[in-house]
Amino acid sequence: MNLNDVLTASRASRDWTPLVDLIPYARFLNMRIEVKGDQFGASLPFDQKLIGNPVLPALHGGAIGGFLECTGLFYLLWHMDSADLPKTINFSFEFLRSGRPEDVYANVFMVKQGQRVAHLRIEAWQSSPDKPIAIGHGNFMLKPATVSEGSP
Repeated sequence: MNLNDVLTASRASRDWTPLVDLIPYARFLNMRIEVKGDQFGASLPFDQKLIGNPVLPALHGGAIGGFLECTGLFYLLWHMDSADLPKTINFSFEFLRSGRPEDVYANVFMVKQGQRVAHLRIEAWQSSPDKPIAIGHGNFMLKPATVSEGSP
């Protein structure tokens, strides 16, 4: 199955697991996509393999950063009608506190969307959305809309 078929099936069934399974790092993280009505959310279930500092213990920053970026990509696939995977132009994140060995959740905020570029802010949290553990900022290249013949 190609991305377009999986995306169409996921949108119809509202089961995003097959789409997550297509992205190797998202599959490694065991990410979950949660769509309730018109609300998009993602979660990163805790797994011992995600520990970066066993002394604290704390989640690995790369796992949190990858989770934030993947969440942004999945949000754009869910939010837009396109079946083309957005391309990351740049992505930065700020770690605000250590990620404890428990599940992580993310909310996405569209800062600006143009025809070719979207800018997102993704907040990762554990105990409360008001206490984020990390915030990601990403610019993503969107495939430009095709112009049909006879259109200016």
